[in-house]
Amino acid sequence: MDKLNYCKKCILPNTRPNISYNYKKRLCSVCEQITKTEERINWKKRKKEFEKIISKVKKKNNLYDCIIPVSGGKDSTWQVVNALKYNLKPLCVTWKTPSRNKIGSKNLQNLINLGVSHVDFTVNQKIEKKFILKSFIKFGEPLIPMHMAMHAIPVRLAVSFKVPLVLWAENSRNEYGSKKIMLNEKYLTNKWRKLFGNTKSTVAKDWVDQRTTTKDMSPYIWVDEKIKKKNQVKEIFLGYFFKWDPLKIFNISKKKGFTPAIKPKTGIYNFADIDDEFLVTIHHWMKWYKFGFTRAWDNLSIEIRKGRITRKKAIASVKKIGSQTPHKEINLFCEYLGISKKSFYKIAEKFRNKKIWYKEKNIWKIKNFLIPGWNWSKK
Repeated sequence: MDKLNYCKKCILPNTRPNISYNYKKRLCSVCEQITKTEERINWKKRKKEFEKIISKVKKKNNLYDCIIPVSGGKDSTWQVVNALKYNLKPLCVTWKTPSRNKIGSKNLQNLINLGVSHVDFTVNQKIEKKFILKSFIKFGEPLIPMHMAMHAIPVRLAVSFKVPLVLWAENSRNEYGSKKIMLNEKYLTNKWRKLFGNTKSTVAKDWVDQRTTTKDMSPYIWVDEKIKKKNQVKEIFLGYFFKWDPLKIFNISKKKGFTPAIKPKTGIYNFADIDDEFLVTIHHWMKWYKFGFTRAWDNLSIEIRKGRITRKKAIASVKKIGSQTPHKEINLFCEYLGISKKSFYKIAEKFRNKKIWYKEKNIWKIKNFLIPGWNWSKK
């Protein structure tokens, strides 16, 4: 059994995927690299670089200037606000989650009402439901289909409609954790998707089997880089050109009609991960089994780096929040997939990380846990 080590600046443990941990300095790779590299960025220069890209795009005089992948969340609202600010004519594209909720529908409609064309893409639900169950059983991860589809559909439409630009939000590789921070990473590529796109490094063809054909998987197949290049389609991170901060982006989106939830659905933000009723929540909660932390730890670590909360207060906040076991969402997830709660927990238990978890008097605990006095018996 291994013991967890925690970053001395934020609260992330060394189990978090994609990050590295400097044991000598007791720092995660995000905290070690991001401050000193961010200081070197000339944001005015990057803004001018964006304006130059936009100028070239508008000269093409295509049907649409850009594709924006959107969910209706605060980030996609911010993406649309930025595009309209620069007089771009966007086509917004949504992978429609099978668990879209009322506030998600409301915020998506608000985004559309800002003045954009919109495509709501629903994948064949028989295929998607089967794919979600397969990915949950194999990896304890229900969002592989979502991440594949949301990266495939907008780019395919860009190629089909001859739209030269796809506007993504922040580069999650830098904001949430990576062994190497790449603040000069301007373009989103299929190589990035495979490494950081939350698909367990799988692509659509890896999920083809006797019951699932390549045609069945077509909504999840990423456009080949050669085809993108031939059709002069580029994908860029807006977070490369404009400093990304979840709270500031929320405030911008709120002024444009975005509605937050009454309370956080998962984590600490009441403005993030709120447009999906159960899939996203299950995805984040499975981190508890796999890595010994939850979505709140990610959110609070960002807040520490932004200087809005101390590490001591973040730890106190996690202790108060607990593991946020999403009982309601687990019930909805089981109902959607047609499995029992017993089956759900049996699958989840397969992914409990025995390197960090141990049993004491029939109760699972984590060795060297960050928070003393944690109530391990509470579910």
